[in-house]
Amino acid sequence: MSGIVVVAENGQGRYQQAVTVGQHQLIADEPPSLGGADAGPAPFDFVMAGLGACTAITLRMYAERKGIALTHVSVSLSHAKIDVDGVARDHIERSITLLGTLTDEQRQRLLEIANKCPVHRALSSSFVIASTLASSGITPQAQ
Repeated sequence: MSGIVVVAENGQGRYQQAVTVGQHQLIADEPPSLGGADAGPAPFDFVMAGLGACTAITLRMYAERKGIALTHVSVSLSHAKIDVDGVARDHIERSITLLGTLTDEQRQRLLEIANKCPVHRALSSSFVIASTLASSGITPQAQ
């Protein structure tokens, strides 16, 4: 893993964020329909990108380890809200394309392995997110 991810407003747009992941610099933003300038992927796009990348990498590692003739992996994802028992839930549709000389059994096993990638497991379970306020170094003005 890359370690700490830092996200901060970059002053370039209403919702634009500078995202620093190790040595990598990314931009996050909202689409115009939500008041952003679409200068970068929206937050859920990053979630889906993480799931897609983890899926493809996990499948590649498994195929290499097992000597499976997987020549290419592609993962397409979309996000929507759906109603589950009267509650709006986030739903990610993930379509995995596997190329190579694969048997039906290998294809089925690769689908099972895709569901075991670390990001899939994390998203499928309940996260524990601990939030704290960092010291800003700025003291409030007395009124």
